Amino acid sequence: MRSNQHEHGSIQRAIRGVFTGAQELLTSPTSKPEVKDKMGHGVTARSILGTTVLPSCLGAEEPGFGDHQGFLPSPLDEDNQACLASSPLPSTTCLHCPVSCSETAPKALLLLDPPWFPTLKGQTVFLICEDPHSPAQGDTYWYGMNSQKKKPREVKITTSGCYKCKTDRTSISDPMCVEFLHDWLVLQVQLPVFEGDNATLRCQGKKEEEIQWRSYYKNGKHLDGNQHSGTIIVSSVSKDSGTYRCSTSRKGFWNEWTVTSPPLKIPVQELFPHPVLTASPSRPTEGSPVTLTCKTQLSPQRSDVQLRFCFFRENQGVGSGCSSSPELQIPAMWSEDARSYGCQAQTVTRSVMKRSLRSHIQVQRVPVSDAKLEIQPRGGLLIEGENLVLICSVAEGTGTVTFSWHREGTTRSLGRKAQRSLSAELQVPSVKMRDAGRYYCLADNKLGPILSPRVSVTLAVPVSQPVLTLRTPGAQALVGDVVELHCEAQRGSPPILYQFYHEDVTLGNSSAPTGGGVSFNLSLTAEHSGNYSCEAGNGVGAQRSDRMLLSVTVPASRPVLTLRTPGAQALVGDMMELHCEAQRGSPPILYWFYHEDVTLGSSSAPTGGGVSFSLSLTAEHSGNYSCEADNGVGAQRSEAVTLNVTWSSRSQGILTAGVVGGLLSVLGLSAAAAAWVSRFRAQRNSGLGPQFNSLLLHKQE
Repeated sequence: MRSNQHEHGSIQRAIRGVFTGAQELLTSPTSKPEVKDKMGHGVTARSILGTTVLPSCLGAEEPGFGDHQGFLPSPLDEDNQACLASSPLPSTTCLHCPVSCSETAPKALLLLDPPWFPTLKGQTVFLICEDPHSPAQGDTYWYGMNSQKKKPREVKITTSGCYKCKTDRTSISDPMCVEFLHDWLVLQVQLPVFEGDNATLRCQGKKEEEIQWRSYYKNGKHLDGNQHSGTIIVSSVSKDSGTYRCSTSRKGFWNEWTVTSPPLKIPVQELFPHPVLTASPSRPTEGSPVTLTCKTQLSPQRSDVQLRFCFFRENQGVGSGCSSSPELQIPAMWSEDARSYGCQAQTVTRSVMKRSLRSHIQVQRVPVSDAKLEIQPRGGLLIEGENLVLICSVAEGTGTVTFSWHREGTTRSLGRKAQRSLSAELQVPSVKMRDAGRYYCLADNKLGPILSPRVSVTLAVPVSQPVLTLRTPGAQALVGDVVELHCEAQRGSPPILYQFYHEDVTLGNSSAPTGGGVSFNLSLTAEHSGNYSCEAGNGVGAQRSDRMLLSVTVPASRPVLTLRTPGAQALVGDMMELHCEAQRGSPPILYWFYHEDVTLGSSSAPTGGGVSFSLSLTAEHSGNYSCEADNGVGAQRSEAVTLNVTWSSRSQGILTAGVVGGLLSVLGLSAAAAAWVSRFRAQRNSGLGPQFNSLLLHKQE
């Protein structure tokens, strides 16, 4: 067991040397670190073309694993030396240069099948060599089996060791190490594992059926998880992700003991190298654009990973943030921008982030020239109350340009701005008549000021909102009245043209050559009720007055009285309807009904039209009838209508009986009256006094 653990430790150190050796050397690029080979032995680094290279990079044999004597890279020929000289890697690294340094020859991909590392002794694994860009890859060459050999693209491996391969169209792949362990329990990781990946670990024993539970540890600390699960996920691993183990129990005949796997350090591959920042052009002129490029390369096995790129100036972000583009276009560079720049490449999840070295960009300055002043609105004609915009610009000039604006006759500037631009503007809000005059501007970028030509500004006063006045002869506007519409704007440059409107229909217009107001006369009809307004304009804007409501009152016309009876003749006992209606007149209209100028009653029509009055006829209802209509502006009486009420035969019988009954009643009353008179006299003689006289009078009544 001890020899197996020693062998396992050697293999682990070798693998760490392959996967992480370059990164460890990056930590001190200017010094010559103490370098160890894949077996952990100290070696002497040699310098070739300014690059520190391990002996294994130069083709020296390494201590072997099992029956093999290590991989045998190609000799360091002139092409490899040229590769070293042009390599963008830091000054200290372990290089495995391809036979050709052509950028068109990508590295071959070396895959492990099944993809679990390390492997239990007795199991079989295969190595597969692939061309990442072409399925038809031609011949395959393998390194690490005593010599370079030409073999199929898939080979069976049964012995521990580190291997590489290449095809006719690729350069030599990165090494792949295979390790077979004699241990009863082993902790495996599924390959490949790149920076930022979630690594899958599997605890496997020689006799899986004997395993009841599993425990996982990182750096000696227990990891939470399902003890009955054969795998565990380690999230977002890095090259220094720690050391892992797993353990379980075994039962013997007499006792039970815990079995622990050898330690495992996850072989994490680099997802992409540190980016390199370039600027084009490298020394721009102020005001010219610059393109920053953040260069890096994803591993062919992770070509589908989405990268985002961020750019920095003195550690401050440049642009609108990180994006998927490796380029950043800076529209204009100024002398203040001559600083150190850098970039960062990162995955979308930010699990892997790498920054470039800083690059300093120098900027050259150009003096300002050909200053001019532009007025908005164009032409220099403004309306009082508008905003005046003064735009000062130069044809050339870089750096921070200071602009100032002036008006003739004043000693102080109207405003001053300093900015990295070829133009600047100043706004004078709500100009008045006093702001008319000649304007100019100055521009200076500390290489000498220049003056613009003068530009004249003139102003016009727009009309104010006019006021409409309606003048009628009386308190109410009546049909036939002449109404005066007077419109006047208190301010405005003359001449002023006035327009009069009734419900937005033009009635007419009139001009005021020297300002002031105008009037418009209108003879009223019933159709003139509605909203009136007026508009004032002087060529620099028009203003509409508020609306004025005019209600034209129409006096009630002479009403027509209609008598409606059930039959052709009006008979005693009929119910007669009197209908009175004025054809014209503003509502409400009050109607009165008369019989021989005696008021019978009244009724109102709130919305106009006519009304009716009902009457139960008697003989006394014969005579003349009329009605009157009044809406508050004069009453009108209808023509008189004569009604003759006649008796029917039934009515005459009733009348005869009534007369006889009436006579009998009169006789009875006379007798009673005589008796009362006799009694009154007797009482008076007996001295009953005036109270009785009063009672007698009441009875007589």
